[in-house]
Amino acid sequence: MEEKIHRYESNNIEIQYDLNRCIHARECVKGLRAVFNPEKRPWIQPDNATIEEIVDVVERCPTGALHYRLKTKNKKEQPPDKNTINVVPDGPVYFRGDIEVQDHENNVVLTDTRFALCRCGLSANKPACDNTHVNSEFEASAAINAESLKEKEKNDTPDKLVIKLMKNGPALLDGSYEIYSEVSEPQQCSKNIALCRCGASDNKPFCDGSHKEIGFES
Repeated sequence: MEEKIHRYESNNIEIQYDLNRCIHARECVKGLRAVFNPEKRPWIQPDNATIEEIVDVVERCPTGALHYRLKTKNKKEQPPDKNTINVVPDGPVYFRGDIEVQDHENNVVLTDTRFALCRCGLSANKPACDNTHVNSEFEASAAINAESLKEKEKNDTPDKLVIKLMKNGPALLDGSYEIYSEVSEPQQCSKNIALCRCGASDNKPFCDGSHKEIGFES
């Protein structure tokens, strides 16, 4: 996963924009067009709103493409009280919380509060989504099979949600979380589930081993 970060500054705040993680969810444009306007150059103009307004909208970005650094206050974005996973129909899996992404050798790839995981298997910026699912016409229901989540409650589940990327395979989750979609009720869980990254599973968003059959590489 590669970064391509642009910075836009005022006297009070710096907005950091990672082009490679942006999939045009447009939460910024819809939330504060005075600052985030693709029709202007530069397209981000932090002088046009208060710090509080900018912080509120930046933290709505579901992919983590937008972040901020305050110059006048010792404050940074804090993880929410619980980790959440939102399965998007025909699209990525959105994570929000105390997130840590690791490779198969336990090296930390990313720490963040927001992240979009590719689940079509075609992103050029794996493990992050890059919107390739749109042009490839990827189809995947957002329904969540509750049977895949059943497990006896753990008492020592860590607050951090670790996403471990298996080589040429799924993403393994370790931690507590709430998982939901627009067609499935939120479910609290701490099961170490495996999320499909190849796009071929018949039990999406969960892995069923199809990555081996199709020769998925990542």
